[in-house]
Amino acid sequence: MGRGKIVIRRIDNSTNRQVTFSKRRGGLLKKAKELSILCDAEVGLVVFSSTGRLYECFLAWFDMC
Repeated sequence: MGRGKIVIRRIDNSTNRQVTFSKRRGGLLKKAKELSILCDAEVGLVVFSSTGRLYECFLAWFDMC
């Protein structure tokens, strides 16, 4: 059947927003690693929360920072 499209907009509920942030952050990191491996590319990814906290720093050629 396939997945339905969602409207991309800010999530008002802070709990739901944090859960979505955590899930999507993990997916984004996985995609960056896959791109690095498949294409032999140097990939850098830095993710900050809405409060400014550094959550992920992924550099493909250094593995993790």
